[in-house]
Amino acid sequence: MTTDTVLARRLVMRRAFAVSPERLFDAWTDPAVAARWLFTTPDSQAHAAELDVRVGGRWTITDRRDGVDYVALGEYLEVDRPRRLVFTFGMPQFSPAFNTVTVEIAPAGDGSMMTLTQEHLPPEHHPATRDGWDAMFEALEGNLAA
Repeated sequence: MTTDTVLARRLVMRRAFAVSPERLFDAWTDPAVAARWLFTTPDSQAHAAELDVRVGGRWTITDRRDGVDYVALGEYLEVDRPRRLVFTFGMPQFSPAFNTVTVEIAPAGDGSMMTLTQEHLPPEHHPATRDGWDAMFEALEGNLAA
């Protein structure tokens, strides 16, 4: 695979949050907080998050919409609070493929800058994936403000 092909299969997003890196990192790793924003939508009828946040630990999030359970799952590859979280991500009901998601958090003024990189993502999936993350980040921001 050429470098251009590798870069084309990588989605990178950056977003500032008005909270400490620790608080932002914990929103990714605390099941009670993650259940309110991660892989859920305003149309969710039920949501459950099981997070075993340690290297080799598994995570599963189930979101019910219109009577259908959508399951996202993966494994934690790196946990470095509050700077970096790396995990695999897949939704086997749609595809056997798994991506790798890296969340990097750095102090930025009075808040934090988060960089999310999703790798092994076909370019044709970038627009819908970006829209999905944007919606989740809006929900995350709302939960952090509460």
